[in-house]
Amino acid sequence: MRIERCYFCSSPVYPGHGVSFARNDSKLFRFCRSKCHKNFKLKRNPRKVRWTKAFRKAHGKELAVDSIFEFERKRHEPAKYDRELMGTTLRAMKRVQSIKSARESRFYDNRMKDRKKKDKVLALKDIKTGIDLVKAPAVQRAEEEAKQTVAVKAKEDNGGRAAMED
Repeated sequence: MRIERCYFCSSPVYPGHGVSFARNDSKLFRFCRSKCHKNFKLKRNPRKVRWTKAFRKAHGKELAVDSIFEFERKRHEPAKYDRELMGTTLRAMKRVQSIKSARESRFYDNRMKDRKKKDKVLALKDIKTGIDLVKAPAVQRAEEEAKQTVAVKAKEDNGGRAAMED
């Protein structure tokens, strides 16, 4: 049994699932669910629909070029059964999966490293604009009054010194 790919969203279509559509030129389109089939019938471009893999790859959200993708393509070719070959293939598949997940997490971390700085700046801006949500108004008034009294005392001290110098 072969696991097909959905023509629209590129997710796996397991045997007995999804919808198949045969065009007049005998090209076969497989869809994983009615959502993909309906979007295809509406002539939508998968690269412009945000939830598809084509969109994610086109906009730099997923790894577009990786040697593991070539290995996955080769894996779908049928081979004669050999017990040793099957065991090594299964071990290789596990290893490939671990490498793939490590690369994906590294790719995600590199893509998100600037995001932390932006989030911090936005959080500080939100705190400055909405400080009344963080501090009680009575505490704010007390702080403002304390600042004003310090400023008044500083002016008085400076005024007194200026009179003494004359």
